[in-house]
Amino acid sequence: MSTNTTLTISVSQGLQAVAEAVQDRKLTAAAGENIRLWLTDGRYAEYVPQVLDHITQQKWQVLDDVFWTVIPFGTGGRRGKMYPIGCNAINERTIGESAQGLANYLRTLHPSGELRFAIAYDTRHRSREFAELCASIMVANGFRVFFIEPYRSTPELSFLVRYKKCDCGIMVTASHNPPSDNAVKVYWSTGGQLVPPHDKAVIEQVLRVDRIRQVDFQQAVDDGRIEMVGPETDQALLKAHLEFNDDGPRNLHVVYSPLHGVGEFNVAALLSKCGFNQVEVYGPHREPSGDFPNVPGNVSNPENAEVFDAIIAHAQQNGGELILATDPDCDRVGAATPLTWAPGSAWGTLTGNQLGALLIDFVLERMQAAGTLTAEHFTVTTLVTSLLGKRITESFGAKCYNNNLVGFKWICNVVDQMGAEHFVLGTEESYGYLVGTYARDKDGVIACLLLCQLAAKCKAAGITLFQRLEQLYQRHGYHGEHTISIFMHGSDGMRRMQALMARLRENPPQTLAGKSVLRIRDYENLQLICPGQATTKLTGPKGDLVIFDLDDQGNQIAIRPSGTEPKVKFYMFYYQGVVGATDPLAAKAAGRDFFANAERELRAIADSV
Repeated sequence: MSTNTTLTISVSQGLQAVAEAVQDRKLTAAAGENIRLWLTDGRYAEYVPQVLDHITQQKWQVLDDVFWTVIPFGTGGRRGKMYPIGCNAINERTIGESAQGLANYLRTLHPSGELRFAIAYDTRHRSREFAELCASIMVANGFRVFFIEPYRSTPELSFLVRYKKCDCGIMVTASHNPPSDNAVKVYWSTGGQLVPPHDKAVIEQVLRVDRIRQVDFQQAVDDGRIEMVGPETDQALLKAHLEFNDDGPRNLHVVYSPLHGVGEFNVAALLSKCGFNQVEVYGPHREPSGDFPNVPGNVSNPENAEVFDAIIAHAQQNGGELILATDPDCDRVGAATPLTWAPGSAWGTLTGNQLGALLIDFVLERMQAAGTLTAEHFTVTTLVTSLLGKRITESFGAKCYNNNLVGFKWICNVVDQMGAEHFVLGTEESYGYLVGTYARDKDGVIACLLLCQLAAKCKAAGITLFQRLEQLYQRHGYHGEHTISIFMHGSDGMRRMQALMARLRENPPQTLAGKSVLRIRDYENLQLICPGQATTKLTGPKGDLVIFDLDDQGNQIAIRPSGTEPKVKFYMFYYQGVVGATDPLAAKAAGRDFFANAERELRAIADSV
């Protein structure tokens, strides 16, 4: 709801001031138009005092930031900074529109009768408040609501949608984003996030929302229209996770960090139930807090190696052998471990691609040993995931589907299309993993169990996860990787991102890092461009992604704007064939040189737009 403000100007005066600010280039034209709408359209009446107050104080940069566009649905829903006003911010209005638009779309498919809706939330600021708002809106639209209380993980919400046979669901979380952010992730009846045709149809309904229907939350709880299902769902999910327990070694000292998020309950309970009795929760990261106070930069992202620095120091002093860290909503996990078991060995963090390859090999090898692996079984990755997982999969005689856009929803979509009964494991470079059929989203909880099982098995054999990875390189070739992100904030940042992607398509470099560009895969226009040849049709998914294939097969660079943050991501891959007879250190050194040169050239291109 709007806060009390003292009005010093009228709406007409505010409109005039906005017009002048656009003319003086203090506001973008798009922001000016959206502000005008919020000042004149009755559906935004309660926010008018705050908008006028900002205009009175000439907070033009703030107004431009929160009004220059309508906050979009990215790879996982609507995500952004929280601010009490604005169509480009997370607030009661944009959250409410998201829930109402979802309800409106379901009602076009099911005009009458009770529908079912699941919701959960994480430890971020206002997450509980937004969850109650969404629940009250769905009840007002004729849905029976299943509400997980207290805060729980994203994979538990995905599981709940399937467990209670819901028509849709929402998870209130901004995953690994900074404390200023929040979001809603929207789920379909499969337990997976929205994919075509439902994603675009829901977005269209959201943009057309006028009235937001709502009932009193507590009254709906009291009369049973909202059912609290925390303990029941916890136990049902635990039972599903236990299907992946094994009888392997358990002698492993694990240090686990929930990074101030929701993960401790699910992860600690599962590991304990599976016999991992040396699990220590890292104290400085244990407090559930939306401020993420003890994490570097207050960003709880296991992709950032510096997140592990303090935990590694603690583990070295206290006998830790494996570190696991899940992001705030516990759908992703990162890991660190000693390079060798020699006393005083240095530690390192493993990338999402490396963890994914290790898990693919571990799960397939276990299935093969059990005699359950067939040629129909498959793994799923994405177009920006290392090819090591694909090579490992095919070496076991199984299939790997990797022609997928970024976003775990596309991995889970393949699971449903190809048949979940033969699904082995899904993995993406951003530390997301899933096995089994109980959910349709990445699950940091089950990934923690699998990594503990693998690490304990490796320890019993006298090697670390890093040494196991070296064995995979010896067998399948060295696969190096390097990812950078270039942030481009606000309306000017969006212009720059669009200009950069256009530049890469229309005037691509002929070489990158000393290697010739052999072909360009443009997934936005579905074109395959080979220098000196006619452009041909590209078979694949449509999305804002460009991949440069370079000299020496397996060397490639992918570029895409992020679907969740204002940045462009560059994914670089270096490959050298089987290195069993060569020096693996030389392969790694060549990869580092390639990445350094490629990064310098790509940053120069980005700076030029």
